[in-house]
Amino acid sequence: MPDGLRGLTQNEVQARLKKEGYNELPRAGHRSLLRIIFEVAREPMFGLLLGAGFLYLLLGDHTEALLLLVFASISVIITVVQESRSEKVLEALRDLTSPRALVIRDGARQRIAGREVVRGDMIVLGEGDRVPADARLIEASDLQADESLLSGESAPVRKSVKEQATETRHPGGDDLPFVFSGSLIVRGQGLAEVLATGPRSEIGKIGQALQAIDSAQPHLAWETARLVRIFAIFSLICCLAIVILYGLWRGSWLQAFLAGIALGMSMLPEEFPLVLTVFTIMGAWRISRARVLTRRASAIETLGAASVLCSDKTGTLTENRMVIAALRAGDDTILNPKDEKGLPDAFRRLVNYGRLASAPNPYDPMETAFHTLAKQIGATTEGEKLLHSYGLRPDLLAVTQAWSIPGEMRSVIATKGAPEAIAALCRFDAMAMARLSRDINQMASEGMRVLGVAEARFEGQDWPETPYDFSFTFLGLVGLADPLRPSVPAAIHECQQAGIRVIMITGDYPATALAIARKAGLVTESVMTGENVTALNDDELSQRITSVSVFARVLPTQKLRIVRALKANGEVVAMTGDGVNDAPSLKAADIGIAMGGRGTDVAREAASLVLLDDDFGSIVKTVRLGRRIYDNMRKAMGYILAIHVPIAGLALLPLLTGLPLIFSPIHIAFLEMVIDPVCSVVFESEKEEADVMQRPPHAAASRLLSPSIVVWSLLQGVLTFAVIGTLYLMACRNGLPEGDIRALTFVTLVLANLGLVLVNRSFSSSLREALRWNNRALWIVSVVVAIVLGFALTWEPARTLFRFGPLHPDDLSLIFALVAGLVIVLEILKHFWRRTLLA
Repeated sequence: MPDGLRGLTQNEVQARLKKEGYNELPRAGHRSLLRIIFEVAREPMFGLLLGAGFLYLLLGDHTEALLLLVFASISVIITVVQESRSEKVLEALRDLTSPRALVIRDGARQRIAGREVVRGDMIVLGEGDRVPADARLIEASDLQADESLLSGESAPVRKSVKEQATETRHPGGDDLPFVFSGSLIVRGQGLAEVLATGPRSEIGKIGQALQAIDSAQPHLAWETARLVRIFAIFSLICCLAIVILYGLWRGSWLQAFLAGIALGMSMLPEEFPLVLTVFTIMGAWRISRARVLTRRASAIETLGAASVLCSDKTGTLTENRMVIAALRAGDDTILNPKDEKGLPDAFRRLVNYGRLASAPNPYDPMETAFHTLAKQIGATTEGEKLLHSYGLRPDLLAVTQAWSIPGEMRSVIATKGAPEAIAALCRFDAMAMARLSRDINQMASEGMRVLGVAEARFEGQDWPETPYDFSFTFLGLVGLADPLRPSVPAAIHECQQAGIRVIMITGDYPATALAIARKAGLVTESVMTGENVTALNDDELSQRITSVSVFARVLPTQKLRIVRALKANGEVVAMTGDGVNDAPSLKAADIGIAMGGRGTDVAREAASLVLLDDDFGSIVKTVRLGRRIYDNMRKAMGYILAIHVPIAGLALLPLLTGLPLIFSPIHIAFLEMVIDPVCSVVFESEKEEADVMQRPPHAAASRLLSPSIVVWSLLQGVLTFAVIGTLYLMACRNGLPEGDIRALTFVTLVLANLGLVLVNRSFSSSLREALRWNNRALWIVSVVVAIVLGFALTWEPARTLFRFGPLHPDDLSLIFALVAGLVIVLEILKHFWRRTLLA
């Protein structure tokens, strides 16, 4: 502690706490549970579900009523969970910004809670300490900090004291006099004066950015609500019209009321929210089997539309650990030394002396890499003793350490650091420097961080003031790199095949970013830096971003601008990341994907999806599942529209012709018991289309019920109604009893319903493939329907309830023939329509 340094007094601390607050993020106001429920209850979706449930309850259909009320409750639960996520993000940030801190107050060192640190405090920093606040260095001895959570840089950065004021402070970059809240000291010691706490720190600014980002309403939830409103209004108009017309024409207002209820029930659109709920829940379960956790339900519906994947480099494309990737001794170079069974002596000495120039128990990941490789190749020695150490200095970027090693008569001196500094210690001439520069550039072009290593001997214990007084011998160069994840190249290739553009955004240096991009399979020749991003306005950035695949030296605010520029261009953006610096862009993206293993709590809480195994390849599996879910949801919605056409038509036809009624509420309830599991469980279980990853993503604003789907569904529904309606009219013309007509028409409708399922199972498969029935859920539903329908036709109490007459073998033969013919015709039509359906 410098002489006379007393730090703040207790009175000064209390005054600043009162004025500026504690060193933590401000707590946002909480909405109570009752308030959230009230807000949800005002939504049309919830009101329709609740109203439909009470309608069924009044009609005596307790099962349907309970089902709808359960779904209404689920919507409330999902909303409550989503609303609590923002608070969890801020809680995670608060935990990270409030470590314990060692400060100097009233002339004495005190260990206090990080939240009690104030501006002007003097904080003492050492290896392994988490920096409690943004601060300017007053003293620094061989100080290095890991700022990857804030900057994205894969390697620690050097810190040095500067007497004069420097440029605006920001994380990342060597030899700056600032340390930042949340970063980790990996080497050396220091003393710093706190400049900013809480929301004014760099990590606090990220927290404020998170608070300012609003999550958009899920597109499918909005579209489903719109469809429900349209169908509900249309069905209400039809129901009122039928009640009035039936009452006026036939004079029986009670029958008119019952007929209106049957028609209204036949058109009531509760299947749409049912499909959305079931597909969301089951989609999250299926995605979890791919080792991906779903934190935001809207991500499931958006996955299929993802057109751009913005990937962080450190910890996402790479493994977020440093390894020795290359060794160069003399004119020889060895790549991937870990794969070498027996390294030549020159390379073993290079690795071992690099280890001896590292801390015995390192925090620095580069020094850890030296220890790891030295142990692997057996280059360590028992009984070593550290005698003296020279740390990094602004005028000498090298670490030098003296050791006593058994078998050596003199002390062993090992040094490593910037190659230029090692060359100066070895007194290189101009020719040697030229060769060294060539070798450095060659290794750096591969994205490596290059260090030089040298050795010397020394007698006695009278250590010189500087390492320049030793007589060093140059041993060679060591290239360190953060290795690419093995699954990345194949995953990026599949993304590109699927029409998904991959962009790398990193806080690392351009050369490193380019090298990793090439290894990963990203075709790019240029890099756009964070400074370039800042220099452009929003319109210019939106234009430039269309041709850039790699961004380097990017700050959190710049990363957020990149995501917003992509979204402004109409892209659906998936963003991966693991650091605190990734949190705002993860939340702002359409799909935020965090790393679950190495990722920070802040990133995980802000993301929509979390990769539990940190495997970049899991993203491709998730996109495939997302596209499958979206396709199957479209099929289910199309099927719902198609099947409601003949149901509504058969409910309306007797009213317009004066012929016997086919449906009463019990018949519609039975049909709903068939339609509900079919449109939800059966279609959800369908496998993906064969070309699901060979076609481009669907448009972000595309509708589930697109014009092509609507036309196709109406065509199916009209043909089905035409077949069954003709059968009904012929049966009436032939004078069949009312019960026989009802049984004949109803059974044909139920079997035609299953026929529509077969047709809509796939947009591209043939009739032969559709008839394989390799969907277990379809088997179960079909068997249950057949059993219940058999009871309704043969068991007298059930026949009375349904008011069915008997069906004869020739009736059943006619029904099967008509349904089979309908399915064949629809399959032929689908063959000509499939390209439009898959668009």
